[in-house]
Amino acid sequence: MKKLLLIVLSALLLCSVLPAADVVNIDSGPIIGTDADGLRIYLGIPYAAPPIGPLRWRPPQAVQAWTGVKECAAYGSSCPQPESIKIGITSEDCLYLNVWTPAKTDGDKLPVMVWIHGGGWSLGSGSMPMFNGAKLAKKGVVFVNFNYRLGPFGFFVHPQLCKESPYGVSGNYGLMDQIAALKWVKNNISAFGGDSENITIFGESSGSMSVSLHMISPLSTGLFNRGISQSGAPYGLGYIFPQADGQMQKAIIEGQKLTAVLGCDKAADPIAALRSVSSEAIIAAYPFDLTPFSPGMKFAPVIDGYVIPDDPEKMYMQGKNLDVPLIIGSNSDEGTAFYQTMTVSEYRNWIALQFGKHVDEVFAMFPAKTDADVRSAFNRLSSVMIFSEPSRFAARSREGKTSRTFFYHFTRVSPTELGKAMGATHGTDLLYVFGNTDKSFGFTGTDARLSQNMMDYWVNFAKTGDPNSSGLPLWPVYSRTGDENIEFGDQIRVNKNLLKKECDLIRSIRQY
Repeated sequence: MKKLLLIVLSALLLCSVLPAADVVNIDSGPIIGTDADGLRIYLGIPYAAPPIGPLRWRPPQAVQAWTGVKECAAYGSSCPQPESIKIGITSEDCLYLNVWTPAKTDGDKLPVMVWIHGGGWSLGSGSMPMFNGAKLAKKGVVFVNFNYRLGPFGFFVHPQLCKESPYGVSGNYGLMDQIAALKWVKNNISAFGGDSENITIFGESSGSMSVSLHMISPLSTGLFNRGISQSGAPYGLGYIFPQADGQMQKAIIEGQKLTAVLGCDKAADPIAALRSVSSEAIIAAYPFDLTPFSPGMKFAPVIDGYVIPDDPEKMYMQGKNLDVPLIIGSNSDEGTAFYQTMTVSEYRNWIALQFGKHVDEVFAMFPAKTDADVRSAFNRLSSVMIFSEPSRFAARSREGKTSRTFFYHFTRVSPTELGKAMGATHGTDLLYVFGNTDKSFGFTGTDARLSQNMMDYWVNFAKTGDPNSSGLPLWPVYSRTGDENIEFGDQIRVNKNLLKKECDLIRSIRQY
């Protein structure tokens, strides 16, 4: 009897320690996750077949179904990438997504927020701690993030691959992965208590550019209902990656460079030879650098006439972007993340490379008298030309649509070491949108309040298409004439005519 009592007590103790989880049935089979702090969490759910072997450089394929209950309690591998950030285990078998849900039943129909990570199309993962969706989910949404193929695995273009494709195209595999993930969400999110008719996609940097591209891709139509673009718009990438500005011919050249470096260019079947090369060897052959003078190979989305029908800037100018509610904006010091030391002469030469005959106009608007002035001037210019003006352009292109657009500018410089060194730099807004402003890192109550307000705006928008609610400063709808934007700074306030002279100059140079 005593022995039986010990067994029962041990079993009860074990049950109290192990997190409870519900079995959820999705298209490919039943899964089980974990419970934590009022949320059900499912990590490492495969949304497409592993793109390995003969599936390397092919569109994502369907997951092979399983019969038993699949445990989804740990992140899947991240996609192969340069060792620029600590990302953990990487593998080409990386097409996994993660779900955080506060829903109690599958009938709750909560709004859904799907995060697309950034990283210059070559870095990042849904498993990065900063993209943990728990704090947003606790505000009443089902949160999803995912991995997608990166760099030469996600955006490699080669004429022979075009011949393989029934559409005569290659590249954009990473974007097709994103579309496959959105299809998975559309088809399965109701099992997690999400509303498949209320899906918001949002992202930052190349993730934000992804949102902009899904707004014009016919393959993405019907897969989401709202978009949030943080520091990334329909164009701007070419300023950082002139080798990968979306033009097919440039993408072919980059693909041929990789083929040659790997010694596959003389093979009878170059693609078969490339598919036999290890992922480690491909990454080693791909020098990754985000700085403005970097000459190495670059891989990014390409205008293929299929996933991306035409020049995104042209399509936005023509109003050919989806009529869905949109939040879009940028940070005040984006450029500090991309700066490398240069002299006044080098800075002027860089402007000439970007703007040709307009070099004098641009230099006069963003001047640097001494070498010590260049960092600030470069920051101002790159922040405007890569982020602020493209974001304003996207907002203006939606004039006449029935859906509303909300424009913002993030200016808060935190008292952290990052803030002191870089200002409101590229990616700083992520700390606030995901609630990562703990005082132990040097943030203050001002940062915590701003973070809560931004999360509330984002979640309100996901729920209704309008970020406003009682208790928050009113965020006005954007109009071309008013040029209204909300500033997320030491205080939240409404402004007009964001960097008007600077943005007008860049837009005048870019006119078709």
